[in-house]
Amino acid sequence: MNANLFDRLERSITDPAKTAITTPADETVSYADLIALSGRLANVLAACGVRLGDRVAVQVEKSVPALVLYLAAVRAGAVYLPLNTAYTLAELEYFIGDAEPALVVCDPGKREGVEQLAARVGASVETLDAKGQGSLMEAATDAPETFATVERAGDDLAAILYTSGTTGRSKGAMLTHDNLVSNALTLIEAWRFTAEDVLIHALPIYHTHGLFVASNVILLSGASMIFLPKFDADEIFTLMARATALMGVPTFYVRLLQHPGLTKEATSGMRLFVSGSAPLLTETHREWSTRTGHAILERYGMTETNMNTSNPYDGDRVPGSVGPPLPGVSVRITNLDTGEELATNEIGMIEVKGPNVFKGYWRMPEKTASEFRPGGFFITGDLGKIDERGYVHILGRGKDLVITGGFNVYPKEIEDEIDAIPGVFESAVIGVAHKDFGEGVTAVVVRSKEAMVDEKAILAALEGRLAKFKLPKRVVFVDELPRNTMGKVQKNVLREKFANVYLP
Repeated sequence: MNANLFDRLERSITDPAKTAITTPADETVSYADLIALSGRLANVLAACGVRLGDRVAVQVEKSVPALVLYLAAVRAGAVYLPLNTAYTLAELEYFIGDAEPALVVCDPGKREGVEQLAARVGASVETLDAKGQGSLMEAATDAPETFATVERAGDDLAAILYTSGTTGRSKGAMLTHDNLVSNALTLIEAWRFTAEDVLIHALPIYHTHGLFVASNVILLSGASMIFLPKFDADEIFTLMARATALMGVPTFYVRLLQHPGLTKEATSGMRLFVSGSAPLLTETHREWSTRTGHAILERYGMTETNMNTSNPYDGDRVPGSVGPPLPGVSVRITNLDTGEELATNEIGMIEVKGPNVFKGYWRMPEKTASEFRPGGFFITGDLGKIDERGYVHILGRGKDLVITGGFNVYPKEIEDEIDAIPGVFESAVIGVAHKDFGEGVTAVVVRSKEAMVDEKAILAALEGRLAKFKLPKRVVFVDELPRNTMGKVQKNVLREKFANVYLP
């Protein structure tokens, strides 16, 4: 049987006339419309020279055609490669050079710069803007709707999502059709999604959470989604009466808690609020329960694995915990030095195994081998414990990765940029607890002797060099960075010292 994710989606449709997507402008897209547009776009991809296994790199604003482009790519047997819209051309150069896509789709305003990068790998370029218009859609207007979905094996690649580590450049996590389908079906059952559900979709679609969790779950369950271009608290409150679920990052819930419209009455028609991509503060969880009568369901996933654990739909949703492993997923805690499995409530490295776990890192066989145990467990890099009830608690990261607003930030990249600024002797970038973003990117800087560089000058120098989500929210200054006997900077000491930097 064809294991193509699109084939599984098409087979799950029981009513083609049913609404799949609505927009704030009251545009309605039925499942039949979605299938037809995906066919036209798949034909456009083929006409652009996209062949079996080719990468399709996409850096565009959120729109219905942008989401359907993802479906068209997997339908055509290509490998979908979404890129954060905040990435600068300097950052795109690496991704395009590493992935070597056959096609790059970008905003019309970036076409000239992207074409120069794409030419180096022989890729063609098409455009798609925030309104879903551009050369791609112009070509799709006259393209046929019929397209034979390319047969794919379950282990064939469906997507590559780039993630950050602590050494080297970003790594491309290779996700298969089985990875995506199995996880979506597991979440549909775990979170009780049916065709009657309506999701408020306010997440970006270049990220695991918005693209694979939210979109795949809705489409494979035959449900509907209200597709917002971005998070808007006022708009979300007007939509709750028409919806049943919301998936968000902790920032969403902090913003909604600050809104005067948040009441038990306003949320009475909703059955599920899900949070992920960054740690949800216990304080936020408890305040939400008090104000609305709903307990936020927090879960744990990552780019390489999709979702691993989830607080239960029925049962205790424990603040500060991400719940037990999902069905079919194994989670264990191991000793950081020996890899030996630890007992209940002992803190160590979180390792996972299951059909959701990725195939490996794109063109990095040695890195892939080093991240997997012989028995198939993936070493996540997250530290945690499993309590006596089987609930997983994440206590930190062994790799100093910063997660801000649901986005991964690689400190070394920012440190290199800061260290190149005149007047800076050295720097260390850390994540510090931030009520709105989970963690705030924080730069700790040592000035060169007699230098007068200040926070404003450093932030100004970084502007345009890095995506906005990577920019430090604060720059603090110290006389020297703390180091251990081996000369390694002790970032844990810095995190403790500046733990309250974002408090009022």
